Amino acid sequence: MRKILSFIGYLGMVGGLVWLLATGRLLSWSAPVIFVQAAASLLFFWARITFGRRSYHVVADPTAGGLVTSGPYRTIRHPIYAAMCLFTLAGVAGHWSGSAGLCGAIVCASAALRIHCEEALVTARYPEYTRYASTTWRLIPYVY
Repeated sequence: MRKILSFIGYLGMVGGLVWLLATGRLLSWSAPVIFVQAAASLLFFWARITFGRRSYHVVADPTAGGLVTSGPYRTIRHPIYAAMCLFTLAGVAGHWSGSAGLCGAIVCASAALRIHCEEALVTARYPEYTRYASTTWRLIPYVY
C-alpha cells in the first residue's frame, strides 16, 4: 500500500510542476524568486551528488548500500523534496493566484505523502534510520 501511495505522491509532484511550468507560473524574472530557485537547485544537486549512483524510483523503494547521512542529509532527511517544494513555492509566490497556490499545495502535500511512505519503508530496511531520524529534520530545519 505504501508503494502505491508513494506513486500517487510522485504523480502529484510531477503533475503539479508540469502544470505550473505549462501555465507559465513556475519560473519568474523576479530577482528574489530567481535567488530562491537557484538556492533550491543547488540544494537539489548537492543532495543528488551526495546520494551517489543510487537511482531515484518512481515508486518508493529503498536502495542497498546503507543510509546516506552526509552532505545535506546531515541536517535534512529529505533535501531533494525540500528543494522541490522550495523551488515550487518560490514560483507560486512569484505568480500568485488561487490556482497556482492550490497547485503548489498539491506539490508539497504530495511530497509529504511520499516522505511518510519512504520513511516507513526505509525504517523497515534500515533499523538504524530511527536513530538518524531523531537527530535530523524531515524537510525544514528547526520547523519540520
